[in-house]
Amino acid sequence: MNEVPQSWRTQMRSDNELKLGLFGANCSSGRAVTLVEERWSGNWADCKALAQLADKVGLEFMLPVGRWKGYGGDTDYQGSTYETITWAAGLAAATDNITCFGTVHAPMFNPIMAAKNIVTADHIGNGRFGLNIVCGWNEGEFDMFGIEQRDHDNRYEYAAEWIEVIKRAWSDADDWNYDGKYLQHRKVRAKPKPFSGSRPIIMNAGASPNGRAFALKNCDAFFTTTSRISDDETREKVLAIKDQAASYGREIDVYTVGVVTCRPTIKEAQDYFHHVSVERCDWNAVRDILAIKDISPETVGQKAYDEHRIAYASSGMGGTNLIGDPDHVAETLIGWSKAGLRGVGMSFVNYLDELPYFAQEVLPRLEKAGVRMAVQ
Repeated sequence: MNEVPQSWRTQMRSDNELKLGLFGANCSSGRAVTLVEERWSGNWADCKALAQLADKVGLEFMLPVGRWKGYGGDTDYQGSTYETITWAAGLAAATDNITCFGTVHAPMFNPIMAAKNIVTADHIGNGRFGLNIVCGWNEGEFDMFGIEQRDHDNRYEYAAEWIEVIKRAWSDADDWNYDGKYLQHRKVRAKPKPFSGSRPIIMNAGASPNGRAFALKNCDAFFTTTSRISDDETREKVLAIKDQAASYGREIDVYTVGVVTCRPTIKEAQDYFHHVSVERCDWNAVRDILAIKDISPETVGQKAYDEHRIAYASSGMGGTNLIGDPDHVAETLIGWSKAGLRGVGMSFVNYLDELPYFAQEVLPRLEKAGVRMAVQ
């Protein structure tokens, strides 16, 4: 077995300046809170076909949402979801090059069990597994597991111990003990080790100061939002993140999320976006999502509540909308790359229907701009 450098893992086995992947395809409806009939099924046949198509056109990664319980509404938004490590292992077995992530709730997985699950998936994919760590926020999901969610600061303290145990299980150490504030393990043996002598790439998207510090100290890649104003502001955000990582003695790649509506003309894209996210939005699911976050007219006022409703309906529960023709979508992605973003996790209303057009029209524009290379 040839050893693969850690840097090659972190780059997801690609020399492309801008990495592209698909985010949220393991869930029914994907990341579009909509009633339209063509919304994403999330079933296994479609996930497998999508991963194979993404692999064929040269995308770098498949990134799932960590979801255990639907949000309700008329569609039970994201109500049918696959467990993500198993999902990633299945996709890795069906593809050749693409990195398949598992999105793992640290509080819900014993770290020794998680380390073994991840290594199994990693070997199935010949080193193409990635770990996206999440700490969780939906208390209804924690109630399903009989687990009490820790307060905000303590959940990241726990996550730091959890990933430390995971990394030690992947190391050459044997019969080791761990005595932490939250975790205690005795005489641990964990074999085999990750494929090819290097560990999986690790991602996180902590938004709070504590969450961000956790990511920069423990992970290889960090998800953040782009500026709504300019690429210059996005560049400043990226530089601030990298500077903070450097203060911890680390380097980190910065990623973001894009919600793509790409059509031959800008008007077609805008019309379809309005149809999906306004005319046919699952407004009852939006209401239920906001209720989980204690956002209602009574708690925040009607004006702020209406702003939250529109934001959740239009951006797939987070991310920047890329609405336009291929030129506009490509120019936006090129601008993000020049601003220092390493990659983008993209979502579509129907991934399998829309990815071919994106690959046909947008990818060549990115290749011409030099941020991606043509698939050989």
